[in-house]
Amino acid sequence: MRLLGHDGEPTGSAPLPAPDVLLDGYRRLVAARRLNEQAQALVRQGRLAVYPSSRGQEACQVACAAVLEERDWLFPTYRDTAAIVARGVDPVEVLTMLRGDWHCGYDPRERRTAPQATPLATQLLHAVGVGHAARLRGEDTVVMALCGDGATSEGDFHEACNFAAVFAAPVVFFVQNNKYAISVPLARQSVAPSLAAKADGYGMPGVLVDGNDLPAVTRVLAEAVARARSGDGPTLVEADTYRMDAHTNADDATRYRTEDEVTGWGERDPLTRVRTYLTGAGVLDETGEREITAASEDMAAQVRRGLAVEAPVDPDELFAHVYATPTPQLTSQRASLRAELEDEDS
Repeated sequence: MRLLGHDGEPTGSAPLPAPDVLLDGYRRLVAARRLNEQAQALVRQGRLAVYPSSRGQEACQVACAAVLEERDWLFPTYRDTAAIVARGVDPVEVLTMLRGDWHCGYDPRERRTAPQATPLATQLLHAVGVGHAARLRGEDTVVMALCGDGATSEGDFHEACNFAAVFAAPVVFFVQNNKYAISVPLARQSVAPSLAAKADGYGMPGVLVDGNDLPAVTRVLAEAVARARSGDGPTLVEADTYRMDAHTNADDATRYRTEDEVTGWGERDPLTRVRTYLTGAGVLDETGEREITAASEDMAAQVRRGLAVEAPVDPDELFAHVYATPTPQLTSQRASLRAELEDEDS
């Protein structure tokens, strides 16, 4: 599925969203890109321990949040910071975990957004469980389960897809195929014609969409959400996209991919595509562009201010949330740590 070509011209495959809807989508794309840039800068400044960038994947990030209702759930990975922010979570809270705090930074129940999952595919099983429970209760909740191409090589992915299909769980499996599982290319993970084709083996629909085409991704995911909400079960959606930055700040992407490859994907930039269309249609002008840029800069400034504040450190938190009733071992360890800290202060 593609609605906007790389040159920003409509493909005619289906009607585009209304201009005001697409303009709002572009605003969210710009904010997501600025968040990625700001977070990368905070890593270099030592304010974040690590940041898995989603630069180049912003259309996927914005679309998956846009199609959900407040009652729905989002299950993100470590690379889906921009999606969580698009869901309405404070970006400072989202980035809290990535600076090394012990908790995820936000209340998952408030925005129905699960904590970011670092282990590949483990959150998919949790997502299916939430969806299955909602169905048993007679609720019309839908769960959006995010993962990358690397996660499709994990057993948890297969178990989650199979269970969801068998029990018609209201789950949308959204695979952002950015071509690499850290340094392992897709060709070394699967020889299937596409990851979406794997859906046939589970008995669910599979859809391949241009992941850098915001209106196309939004349309496909919206249809999958509607299908799940109506009780017709899960859908596997594969977004053909690309990770423009390295895996994280600890990675050297030049060791496993070429500059020409990155440049080629840069020409398919999701922001450029939508901006070109909106400008050509007379919907976006220089004044509007400045306003959108200014709003994204305000967000970036908010992030800088929030992460400039040092988080208070309470050693007792090491023991506070392990068991509802602390074990004798935990009680003893806490007492030993307190004694050591008192000795240092004295």
